[in-house]
Amino acid sequence: MTKSHKIKIYDCQAGTEYTLQVPDDRYILHFAENQGVKLPFSCRNGACTTCAVRVKSGKIYQPEAVGLSQELRNQGYALLCVSYARSDLEVETQNEDEVYELQFGRYFAKGKVRFGLPLDED
Repeated sequence: MTKSHKIKIYDCQAGTEYTLQVPDDRYILHFAENQGVKLPFSCRNGACTTCAVRVKSGKIYQPEAVGLSQELRNQGYALLCVSYARSDLEVETQNEDEVYELQFGRYFAKGKVRFGLPLDED
């Protein structure tokens, strides 16, 4: 039996807030878009961090969020494009660059990737 949950989304970049009743068998982003809500997104596959949110309260289920480490999920981050509500939720959008840096920054700590030559040779 499908249940719906009250989802409050604060879009920090746009300074807007939305409240929706989202069925627990629908991706939150997709449902919000069908209701006319415009939120940040890019890949729609859970691989990037454009639609990242921070869960302020409630439970979210995101088995396909390959763009977020388990560590970031444990810290309350979620990707709306592949997330299902499991309770009433309050979430806020995040700065994509900050989340990307948290997720992938350790791999780029040595600076810009250059092809063909080692970094100390030009």
